[in-house]
Amino acid sequence: QVQLVESGGGLVQAGGSLRLSCAASGRTFSGYGYAMGWFRQAPGKEREFVAAITWSRGSTYYADSYYADSVKGRFTISRDNAKNTVYLQMNSLNPEDTAVYYCAADTPPSCTGYGCYDGTRYDYWGQGTQVTVSS
Repeated sequence: QVQLVESGGGLVQAGGSLRLSCAASGRTFSGYGYAMGWFRQAPGKEREFVAAITWSRGSTYYADSYYADSVKGRFTISRDNAKNTVYLQMNSLNPEDTAVYYCAADTPPSCTGYGCYDGTRYDYWGQGTQVTVSS
């Protein structure tokens, strides 16, 4: 079993920044080959894709990252394989970014390309962390 624990959410003013973290653990989790994603769900709305990062052997510099159009240029996803942790740096936040943010893991063979946008292919999910952006 794999456990994902998000942290770093909170209340921030519009234009501000937050950095979310997702720590992965579990007896069967090695991180090897896993793609990681962030999704969010606002009240009354469906869950939507935010960002994803593929697996990369060695330096994560070679990992591919993908973003929803609504966050492109403002959010950055990264991962530290040694720490089994994925991050979401969120800058220039606006009230439309208010949502519960979920971390997700896609087991090998994990996604590449547009496949990473599909939430149904992720096998493990965290409990979520609330992000609230005030105007």
